[in-house]
Amino acid sequence: MRAGALLPPSRLREGSGEGLSLVHVPGDANCPAASGRGEAGFTLLELMISLGLFALIAVAGLALVDSVLGVQVRTATRLDSLSNVSRAMFVVSSDLEQIARGRVVSNGRDLIFTRVAPGFGGPPVEVRYTLAGGTLLRSIGGAPQRLLSGVTAAHFRFEDGGWRAGWPLSEEAAEDWPRAIEMELGIEGRGTLRRVVALPARPEQAP
Repeated sequence: MRAGALLPPSRLREGSGEGLSLVHVPGDANCPAASGRGEAGFTLLELMISLGLFALIAVAGLALVDSVLGVQVRTATRLDSLSNVSRAMFVVSSDLEQIARGRVVSNGRDLIFTRVAPGFGGPPVEVRYTLAGGTLLRSIGGAPQRLLSGVTAAHFRFEDGGWRAGWPLSEEAAEDWPRAIEMELGIEGRGTLRRVVALPARPEQAP
């Protein structure tokens, strides 16, 4: 070794006949003791950033859950409304398809006719459809029933070679039936629904 050369602090050096020894100098990057003290935890800034990210993820998750629940509630409400409308249309169609002897009377807003008795046997009963307070009412045998709520308008028309706004056309034809009856309902939030029911021929007109 060249005379006067300085040895690095962590280099091995020869003792005076006592073998080799390792010298540790504080601050030496290659020193295990120094590198051990350099392993620190999260800083306060890093911790705050992590907490902020977790908070954002939590808020986004809650918003997603709230959105899914809102969609489920709206879907259930629409399905209930659709079910009520379908049931009302079925009842009206069933009544008209079972029309019995008697007159059909309407001013375009209300409808009165006679149908066969529900169930097994019995005399025919009068059926009346009218709109009152946003609800379509069905009165059968004088007993009113709430058929459908949320109705903004109800109109009936009658087909007899052309659509008529009322029935009968005259007192002379009071016993006649139209060929078909159209019911048009304005449903809140759903627009206008239209149903046309063809009537059977009157018994005395049947071949």
